[in-house]
Amino acid sequence: MTKRFRSPLAHWPAVVPVVAAVVLALTWGRSLSVGLVVVVSCCLAGAVLAAVHHAEVIAHRVGEPFGSLVLAVAVTVIEVALIVTLMADGGEKSSSLARDTVFAAVMITCNGIVGLSLLVGALRRRVAVFNAEGTGAALASVATLAGLSLVLPTFTTSTPGPRFSPPQLVFAATAALILYGLFVATQTVRHRDYFLPVTAEGEVIDGDDHAHPPSTRVALVSLGLLGVALVSVVGLAKGVSPTIESGVAAAGLPASVVGVVIALLVLLPETIAALRAARRDRVQTSLNLGLGSAMASIGLTIPAVAVASVWLEGPLVLGLGATHMVLLVLTVVVGTLTVIPGRATVLQGGLHLSLLAAYIELAVTP
Repeated sequence: MTKRFRSPLAHWPAVVPVVAAVVLALTWGRSLSVGLVVVVSCCLAGAVLAAVHHAEVIAHRVGEPFGSLVLAVAVTVIEVALIVTLMADGGEKSSSLARDTVFAAVMITCNGIVGLSLLVGALRRRVAVFNAEGTGAALASVATLAGLSLVLPTFTTSTPGPRFSPPQLVFAATAALILYGLFVATQTVRHRDYFLPVTAEGEVIDGDDHAHPPSTRVALVSLGLLGVALVSVVGLAKGVSPTIESGVAAAGLPASVVGVVIALLVLLPETIAALRAARRDRVQTSLNLGLGSAMASIGLTIPAVAVASVWLEGPLVLGLGATHMVLLVLTVVVGTLTVIPGRATVLQGGLHLSLLAAYIELAVTP
């Protein structure tokens, strides 16, 4: 019997995360030359693609909305660890790092991922269809957490500046954790059907009709490799950040642009996974990824930096400025009007992407 030939390229999802992790270990804390920056960037791109592959394997095994939840939480946990590490190393100059990163994540997920997913879904089927109940609940959760954590500090008077007093910070962190836990319970247990993809006729799609789910062993291996890939993505993004900072400074751009670029790199796995789901007419899965990532970013980052603020030096600035508050309000209003009908056209996708473009433009030219 002739043995079936299997191309070595078939093993790339397993090999690439390991190679990226090795490159991360060899380059961590070093000043990178131009050649090393190119190598690190290639490994970063490969780790992103590998993370998307393994996230889809896990999603296929556990089903929605658990699959999108795994990717969103995994990325956010590693991102939170990176934020706390950078704040510990940066001293007082990193006082607004958590705010800038969380807000960048909210704008990229709620406008970038959501807008692209709606655009792709609408271009494919003329109208992108999703579950209004689940998507509306997710958007309401994002709006509440963003308001409590990023808007209120600008208007409180107990502490000078856009900051919470210690009791207020404890309240915000506790509320973030409770609301995020409540959202996850709603999404995965009590009202799981609200977060499942739907057909054009509004029928819920539970499961994948085209392929058998992978075995438990394969899913566990993918889970481990997903973790390795995501650690590599965040670590390599941090490694190339000095090069990005130098480029931004040489171009005369504000330092905040660095945070936007890093956030875009870190959120690449979710963005690609969301676009691939939208191409398969699973727009609800794409929205779960986008809004779930925004929820996780706020719900996990704020409690983490609240605990870290006990030993970190310098103030913790969380309040947004007027320009960013206007963008947040516009995002919530446009998002609400998009969600209510349960279906969207190319126009709604374009509206969200225009808000993301405005955010990036104002980051470059405040």
